[in-house]
Amino acid sequence: MDVKEQITKAVEKITRDKKLQEQFQKEPVKALEGILGIDLPDDVIDQVVKGVKAKLTTDKLSDSVDALKGFFKK
Repeated sequence: MDVKEQITKAVEKITRDKKLQEQFQKEPVKALEGILGIDLPDDVIDQVVKGVKAKLTTDKLSDSVDALKGFFKK
């Protein structure tokens, strides 16, 4: 199983669905198992949860930086 591929898949689905975002914040393991459609071993699911959280945080920071760049160009 490619953990990086699972993280990418999960991030794409979570960013498009507000309910999934809320569920991921409350119950990340349950949300990911539902998204991925499989019951993962604890060590793998922990890696995926950490990866998804990191990717979501990075994407939010990137969006903020882009917004600031646009603001300063005006």
